Amino acid sequence: MAMTGESSSQMALRDPDIRLMLRVRDDDEAAFAELVELYHQRLVTVMQHLVGRGDEAEDLAQEVFLRVFRSRKKYHPRAKFSTWLFTIANNLALNHLRNRQRKPTTHFAGSESGPLGPRPAEQTVEGREGQPDQALQDRELAAAVRDALETLNERQKVAVVLNKFEDMNYADIAEVMGLTTKAVKSLLSRARENLRLALQAYIDIDTSDPESNDHPPRGDNS
Repeated sequence: MAMTGESSSQMALRDPDIRLMLRVRDDDEAAFAELVELYHQRLVTVMQHLVGRGDEAEDLAQEVFLRVFRSRKKYHPRAKFSTWLFTIANNLALNHLRNRQRKPTTHFAGSESGPLGPRPAEQTVEGREGQPDQALQDRELAAAVRDALETLNERQKVAVVLNKFEDMNYADIAEVMGLTTKAVKSLLSRARENLRLALQAYIDIDTSDPESNDHPPRGDNS
């Protein structure tokens, strides 16, 4: 959540990543490299769940860091660094998805053929000869989860991804999305129900309130 009433130095004491970004503001290249190392894979993971394609997720993560670097001189911390960073990421991902809707394209995965993944004929034979292959089951479940996420609207998907993959609480998600905590709680409640329905043939969805086991996101020492 926003750290109102605190100076930049006070916020930096609470958040080591703010300290790094303040060094980036002072043109410290090593600090920028450290931030990239800390957040690159996390950004790619979140972006991939939001936009659905690894190559696009990588490009978007690079664009996030480019915007961070370009805006470094204007940086004045008003929230945790991770919240600020994922706000940029969220805006980029949503803009990307909306542009894609206006200009739809078809992508074909050369190494896969349907829900069974690579070489489905061989895998089907293996399944007939004995117990279902665990790797095949894992791929089918992963595909089902991806499909289930696609049943959510944009805001529900963002809230779920930030909560499940970045361990963000309601307040931090609200800050990223520009919503109230009440709105985020409602979004997550509806999203969990939609996911439960979409995946009921595979797994039992945890419908517990994520705030009940709330803990600070990674990298936050507050």
